[in-house]
Amino acid sequence: MPVFRSLSKAARQAFQLPGCGCQSVVVATRNISFSPRQVTSGSDASFHSISFSETDHPKVLITGGLGQLGVGLAKLLRKRFGKNNVILSDIRKPPSNVFHSGPFIYSDILDYKNLREIVVNNRITWLVHYSALLSAVGEANVALARSVNITGLHNILDIAAEHGLRLFVPSTIGAFGPTSPRNPTPDLCVQRPRTIYGVSKVHAELMGEYYHHRYGLDFRCLRYPGIISADSQPGGGTTDYAVQIFHDAVKTGKFECNLKSDTRLPMMYIDDCLRATLEVMEAPIETLTMRTYNINAMSFTPEELAQEVQKQMPDLQVSYEIDPMRQAIADSWPMNFDDTNARTDWGWKHDYDLPELVQTMLNFIGSENRMAQAN
Repeated sequence: MPVFRSLSKAARQAFQLPGCGCQSVVVATRNISFSPRQVTSGSDASFHSISFSETDHPKVLITGGLGQLGVGLAKLLRKRFGKNNVILSDIRKPPSNVFHSGPFIYSDILDYKNLREIVVNNRITWLVHYSALLSAVGEANVALARSVNITGLHNILDIAAEHGLRLFVPSTIGAFGPTSPRNPTPDLCVQRPRTIYGVSKVHAELMGEYYHHRYGLDFRCLRYPGIISADSQPGGGTTDYAVQIFHDAVKTGKFECNLKSDTRLPMMYIDDCLRATLEVMEAPIETLTMRTYNINAMSFTPEELAQEVQKQMPDLQVSYEIDPMRQAIADSWPMNFDDTNARTDWGWKHDYDLPELVQTMLNFIGSENRMAQAN
């Protein structure tokens, strides 16, 4: 313990950091983010080149793994790298099928010590950070969103930098605001979001880029559009209507949309999203001209989506009951993403357009519903 106090004191003097009596010794040491690689390699070190052998499979930890994307990404990565090389984590109890599909561990991103132990004990080399409160849920509980989305991120960044991990943190269409160019929205422009979710994602983008330049952290980030998947329920996001319509169409034949019929937003089927995540993580570091990329597949309105669904289910009845909060959020977001840089730098290309998306969703949910009725 005296050694840690001496290191903290020396570091505060060297960097002129104020010492705060309310912080513990461990927190003070974390803020320095010293690691042997940083000390010996210099501020421009590239952790990518030494974090793991290119001939070995990475050992992956996914935080927030029971959300919309975590289980699907784990399945994709396990096919590629092996079942035991991908660890799902969350603070919730996993369903039986997830628990038995591969390694699962309890992990609270607000518990720095617990998270650090997981990384060290499992020799993690890639970290995918999916833990976050989404837009509408975050607005209903700003304090919790700030804690999870920002404080949790700081823990992740410090651990990733200290242990030389390749770190992926997703961003979102919510990282833009009403003063951003909306159609199309480029990678680099004014952002200034007006939700805690969006603010926390801009913070993540900038902190990740800072850690890359300051400590050599191999930080990678994609701005996801609205993600549509059949095997998960809506989770409190503004684009959830584009998932709910399929469930309601199959189960009741009636759908009430909480956004205006002409609200255009960029969207993507989950398989494209997960593949893009894997591709950017595998991309050689020299091909990346930036740390955060837009990715896109399609852009549509609730009315256009309903019309495409009605081609398959002509009896579907659609009504509109506008949620003012969600509508205000949607009106501040991009209508279309410019993802030219992703397509140029690392060859991003989507597979699903609107007709393929609708057919796939109806097939999956329809089959699931028939099985439930049979049981």
